Amino acid sequence: MTEKEVSEALFNLRKEIEQLSSADSETRVRLETLLADLERQLEASEDEHQLHLIEDLKEAISQFEVEHPRITGILNELMVALSNLGI
Repeated sequence: MTEKEVSEALFNLRKEIEQLSSADSETRVRLETLLADLERQLEASEDEHQLHLIEDLKEAISQFEVEHPRITGILNELMVALSNLGI
């Protein structure tokens, strides 16, 4: 996967967040925070930040996989894409 595919996965995650119902505001806030963290850490070139990135993704996947399978799928795509980029 390429950086373009990572960008596409982030875009897809952003779209899914926008589609969450207003009743699910806690999930929305958690995902928006995760998305902001992912984007910030991707801009950082330090290995330490990149390690946190993968850990954050794994944690998010375990939190959302039952209630939000589409979001979980996008997070899995991101993890694979980052792994293929050597992150």
